[in-house]
Amino acid sequence: MMNQMGMMMQQQGVGVPGGPGGVGGVGMPGPGGVGVAPGMMQSPQMQQAQQQQVQQQQVQQQQVQQQQVQQQQQQQQQHSQSAQQQAQQTEKVDNISKVKVLVGPLRDALSTTIKTAAQLIQQNTLADAGSKTVDLNNAPRFDKHLEEFYSICDQIELNLKTTKLCMQQCTSSQQYLPIPVATSQPPLPETNALTYNQYLEVVKLQIGYAKDIHDTLICAAQNISPSE
Repeated sequence: MMNQMGMMMQQQGVGVPGGPGGVGGVGMPGPGGVGVAPGMMQSPQMQQAQQQQVQQQQVQQQQVQQQQVQQQQQQQQQHSQSAQQQAQQTEKVDNISKVKVLVGPLRDALSTTIKTAAQLIQQNTLADAGSKTVDLNNAPRFDKHLEEFYSICDQIELNLKTTKLCMQQCTSSQQYLPIPVATSQPPLPETNALTYNQYLEVVKLQIGYAKDIHDTLICAAQNISPSE
């Protein structure tokens, strides 16, 4: 009976007591004894692996966000470039716009001309006083800057005159020919509109008619005798 209990206690991991007066030994864990699970020994490694996975996911998310930001910036740059191109294409190249563009170069040319004149006056004053010899080779070209200034002035004057003539022609056209003119080649839905070729023919006829009246009046004035 004792032997059977000892065997059972050894299987359960409990020490078998010794004989009378002896001290019971410490039992070795048997097959059914309480042990440590293998998963508990691997828990730090699993935690490290999970942390690494989380870090990798965060890095991937950051990379995806950076790519999205770069794509948005590229799209914005493309939109801005396309808008600039459209603005340049739709920009009116009329005489008033040309005058506005020439105002900046005119200001710069005037400033350069005045500075050059001041330098030449100072050099001539020093040369007259005899305190300095003037080097004609290195002297600033006043005539060149003045010519550039007058050239820009002529361009501005020409554009303004052209603008004035266009306005006068437009006013005369609206006064003597109020019919709208179709400036585009495709036919317009308006039935009371002239094409550009028809408009040119009408203008030519009006000019010829005015010339005939002018010649008739001159001939009549010449044929009238002083006595009459």
